[in-house]
Amino acid sequence: MSTFVLVHGAWGGAHGFRHLRRRLQTAGHDVFTPSLTGIGERVHLASPLVNLSTHIRDVVHQVLYEDLQPIVLLGFSYGGFVVTGALEHIADRVRHLVYLDAFVPSSGESVWGQLRGERRSAIALGEEWQISGPTREFDDPAEAAWMAPRRTPHPKACFTEPVFLAQPLEHYPFTRSYIKATAAPPEDPGNAAFWRAARHAQSSEHWRYHEIATHHMVASNRPAELAALLLDLVRAD
Repeated sequence: MSTFVLVHGAWGGAHGFRHLRRRLQTAGHDVFTPSLTGIGERVHLASPLVNLSTHIRDVVHQVLYEDLQPIVLLGFSYGGFVVTGALEHIADRVRHLVYLDAFVPSSGESVWGQLRGERRSAIALGEEWQISGPTREFDDPAEAAWMAPRRTPHPKACFTEPVFLAQPLEHYPFTRSYIKATAAPPEDPGNAAFWRAARHAQSSEHWRYHEIATHHMVASNRPAELAALLLDLVRAD
């Protein structure tokens, strides 16, 4: 049995993992999907004070208070920044680190910095301290209709605060995997950064690399395929 900790992306919530969570649990594994403060089902806690550090603490505290170890820690999209920052506190509890179509930052980088000016206009500024999200593609219209009203504005400080990493990811003893959504359109915000991370993982002996032929919202579009891939990863450890 493995323990999975799945960290969702920007403008989303733990509900985005509901199909994947059920499949992993049915296979006999423990699954935790921490909700990040100020978005998703915790949107009522949104404020200008919510930043990347807040979200890192959300994840770290769930792991520590539940005393979860060893864990398979997965970060989706913006969640790649969150799981990277969490390593400062819980790296010794991580068995396998997975980036799912996600940012893979180096120490000192921010989401805004990783975008490098590419298509920032696709992310519309809302209120002064919040940012509205882009439209995402779903394979199933019913899933798109269910998810749409649950997308919330995202606190801007999460995208401007840099992450801290004590050492390069390749220096940690756990295994690392990158999963790329290959059907994501080039104009999707963040996709250029995701492809940079994917190419690095594909060419590195320190990473395992996999692809799923769908759009960015992988856990909604291909939950069965993603669950099977994650189970293969933990069996290979």
